[in-house]
Amino acid sequence: MTQSAYAAAGVDIEAGDRAVDLMKEWVAKTRRPEVIGGIGGFAGLFDASALKDYRHPVLATSTDGVGTKVAIAQAMDVHDTIGFDLMGMLVDDLVVCGAEPLWVTDYIACGKVVPERIAAVVKGIAEAAVVAGCALLGGETAEHPGLLRPDEYDVAGATTGVVEADAVLGPDRVRTGDVAVAIGSSGLHSNGYSLVRHVLLEQAGWRLDRDVPELGRTLGEELLTPTRVYAQDCLALIRAVEVHAMSHVTGGGLANNLARVLPSGVEVVLDRASWTPAPIFGLVQQVGGVSRADLEATLNLGVGMVALLPADAADAAVALLGERGLSAWVAGEVRPGTPAEPGTVRLVNSHLGL
Repeated sequence: MTQSAYAAAGVDIEAGDRAVDLMKEWVAKTRRPEVIGGIGGFAGLFDASALKDYRHPVLATSTDGVGTKVAIAQAMDVHDTIGFDLMGMLVDDLVVCGAEPLWVTDYIACGKVVPERIAAVVKGIAEAAVVAGCALLGGETAEHPGLLRPDEYDVAGATTGVVEADAVLGPDRVRTGDVAVAIGSSGLHSNGYSLVRHVLLEQAGWRLDRDVPELGRTLGEELLTPTRVYAQDCLALIRAVEVHAMSHVTGGGLANNLARVLPSGVEVVLDRASWTPAPIFGLVQQVGGVSRADLEATLNLGVGMVALLPADAADAAVALLGERGLSAWVAGEVRPGTPAEPGTVRLVNSHLGL
């Protein structure tokens, strides 16, 4: 058989078709009743009449990628967990306003389509979509020979959700006297990997297969730990207790992300002594000589989400999250700040063990 001109240029259409066939079963597992049709169309279809039960539906949307964590997945040749990182970056940004995620679409760019590898990436996205309760409605896999090496790929996506207009969470609901309930992260999640890779892999010269006693596993296993997907846990919390605002702790660290959901004239004071960050954070700090300020401005330091809610709802919130398998604790409170000045976050005391 004569090789096509497109294949000679590095694009394998048949491999792309096989990748679609392999991912079909995983996409099917994410199907919601509102989804119309199946994989293979030019556009994903979602029955919007499902929104008729809302009094005043507001659509929310978010888009993001995984960042340089994909380099760890590629180096370890493990591709079925990175989808949780993508979904976490998408739906957990969405849920902080109170929105239920409805669907997600993904985009995978690669140097060469290896059907089994692409299917593994989509498998992870689909499994995380099931955890988030949303449909994987569509996606695109693009082969970019010459731009990416054959073993390289990048992953991005977008998600859409819905919330009642009068139930949107945000700064206008936050009050002095509210408490900050922190929800533990599963590790580094998907942010700060440029710093982590620079410190541990480049500067220190550690290998991904290095056994690290402080971690109780290899460095690669630690760095590839999937991002926790909080969407359904947050929605359960919102249904059970009064929640005023939520913050997803991603790039920029805890203080900067929490400040994004504060009104003017308030200050949130967080007590570092209320939790102990996982060992990976201390390793980055010690091995790289990274200052606390830089560490806190880059990594989540063990906190993946923060909910601001009335003080009398704190015990119920912590208990509910604990029942759902999440570590949660009261980490601080909302206090009066400087009038007319943007809301701020201040961390006090020191972490135990960091």
